[in-house]
Amino acid sequence: MVRPVNMTEVASRAGVSVTTVSHVLSGRRPVAEATRATVLAVIEQLGYRPNTLAQGLRTRRTMTVGLVVPDLTNPFYPAVLQGMADVLLPAGYHTVVCNTGGSRDEELSFLTDLTTRQVDGIVIAAFGLNRKDLLAHREVPLVRLGGGRFDADLGDLVRSDDEGGIAQAVRHLIERGHRRVAYIGGAAHAGPSDQREAGYRRALAEDGRPVEDDLVVQTAYTRDAGRAAAERLLGRDDPPDAIACANDLIAIGVLDAARARGLTVPDDLAVTGYDDIEAASLVTPGLTTVVNPAAEIGRACAESLLPRLTADEPGPPREIVIATTLTRRESA
Repeated sequence: MVRPVNMTEVASRAGVSVTTVSHVLSGRRPVAEATRATVLAVIEQLGYRPNTLAQGLRTRRTMTVGLVVPDLTNPFYPAVLQGMADVLLPAGYHTVVCNTGGSRDEELSFLTDLTTRQVDGIVIAAFGLNRKDLLAHREVPLVRLGGGRFDADLGDLVRSDDEGGIAQAVRHLIERGHRRVAYIGGAAHAGPSDQREAGYRRALAEDGRPVEDDLVVQTAYTRDAGRAAAERLLGRDDPPDAIACANDLIAIGVLDAARARGLTVPDDLAVTGYDDIEAASLVTPGLTTVVNPAAEIGRACAESLLPRLTADEPGPPREIVIATTLTRRESA
């Protein structure tokens, strides 16, 4: 039977003290970045895993973090989870994942359940909860993932530049000569929906174009919803010649609808997405999309949460905005 690696062996291999290894794992004390990187590399090489039961008994922590998301079938969220694990696992924390299906009732139920189970912290992508709901669960450190406005009373907020990302995609469509640019986004006030739609409206305004509300469709963030929304738009007497979408699943649904109508993308209809999930580069034609770095966002969520679990003075809540870029492929 292989004997488990202990913290002393990690310290010896890394050339640091056991105390330094402990500080890297707990996050309770600052450690030089180079030293931290060395310790984490040794932990990975040796396969060291902290004794979470012993840690919990000493610290009265459960060494678990909750992640509440609307749709685990959306590849964006598993990538967020992986980014969180990159930070949390070396510190001895495990993640409990809750899939709400975008239901406010499920969001509230999971949030209450995680709090009752005394998880040490929660990362939540809330699509239906209001400020009052979140404030009622603030006895547990909370990080909001994506969407909404920053509110220090609700804890840290980690999001991509939703408005800027969509604006960049719409500008690209305008620069390519498209005259009637439609938009398919999420339901109002759901996650990042408002900010992404604002990016669409901003880009049109910057080009001196009025927003035609008939060309704006609010729907679910799914492939089927994207196809249905595109059918509505493309069935008009004056259909759009380009559609910007609030995520890649919607955009892939738009490609389905275009194909079913015999339209050629991008000649008859240009399409852009948001997220750059793996499927965006695999569909035909390849999807032009806004890169929403999910793993980086996940790491930022965990790095925001960890000091609130371990540090005596973690500092005030922050808003962290992750920059986006546009990846150009064949669809636009």
